Amino acid sequence: MSLERSIIAFGGFMVLLSIVLTATVSPHFVWLTVFVGANLFQSAFTGFCPAAMVMKKLGIKTAAEIALSK
Repeated sequence: MSLERSIIAFGGFMVLLSIVLTATVSPHFVWLTVFVGANLFQSAFTGFCPAAMVMKKLGIKTAAEIALSK
């Protein structure tokens, strides 16, 4: 899986997790959804994504790197 798809999957997982936590633990977990959404929104414009930096250090390759290695 490429870095780009990993970021999309991670964002979706975090939103779903925050919905479950909001419904079962505390309504304050809705702020996790707000944080994830704001981070996705700003990264669309700035290109800065902390999760991508962590995943890159873990060895996940971008789609371009995967294509070059084939």
